[in-house]
Amino acid sequence: MSDRLVELLKCFALRARVFQTGPLCNSTRFDQEAGVGYIHLLQQGQLTVKAPTHPALQFDEPTLFLYMNPTTHQLTPRDSSVEMVCASFEFGAGLNNPIARALPDIVVIRLSDIPALDRALTLLFIEASEHHCGQQAILDRMMEVVIVLVMRDLMDQHRLQFGLLAGLADDRLAKAINAMHAEPERNWSLETLAEKANMSRARFANRFREVVGTTPGAYLSEWRLSVAQSLLRQGKPVQYVADVVGYGSASALSRTFRSQVGQSPREWLKRYHEANG
Repeated sequence: MSDRLVELLKCFALRARVFQTGPLCNSTRFDQEAGVGYIHLLQQGQLTVKAPTHPALQFDEPTLFLYMNPTTHQLTPRDSSVEMVCASFEFGAGLNNPIARALPDIVVIRLSDIPALDRALTLLFIEASEHHCGQQAILDRMMEVVIVLVMRDLMDQHRLQFGLLAGLADDRLAKAINAMHAEPERNWSLETLAEKANMSRARFANRFREVVGTTPGAYLSEWRLSVAQSLLRQGKPVQYVADVVGYGSASALSRTFRSQVGQSPREWLKRYHEANG
């Protein structure tokens, strides 16, 4: 199977910042911040996690938990042995990220259930326990690797039943989704996408809506907007962006922006820069 994450990682810049390594001695609150997610790795100890979006959770063994979307939450150690590595991250902050929209409020995986992470986590924990020059940069990059590996695990182990990653975990749907990701400028018809998935038109349409949560046509429109926003953020001209995502003219792209975002591309870009520095 072709790489199911390559186009997503091209479109949405993933940047992590590790801010906690070692003992967690006191209850710590993390406030909701626009465009910022959190990933926490409990190495040992007993921990309580509270957030308004889910019931209180009790962890008594090494566990990874991740908030893809901005969420206020609180971590409270229940004994003195709690050791953690925590990071904030941005994954295309301010952009129309289909992964962020599709993931549940919190993703929880016991470390014993994700052996594919063993080597990465071993290196991360060793680096976190030592003090060398360049440590912050190394920890940040390693945490970005961990986040990508978690997304891979969510697909490979079919941990999600709904949303984009669930669609990419379906071998047949993934062929159609990958095709849209790779060629957003193409005028994809339902028939052509169904052929990519080796399914009948009706069966493909029903399966896509059931798993991804939207129609193929609506998803293509959303993906085009995501790519357009990413290119505009990189400083590409509006006409160039319109050609790349299949709208043909700057005016057609502007109409799409106004209908879906409520702003023109230039207005959106100005507000994006104001909000994200």
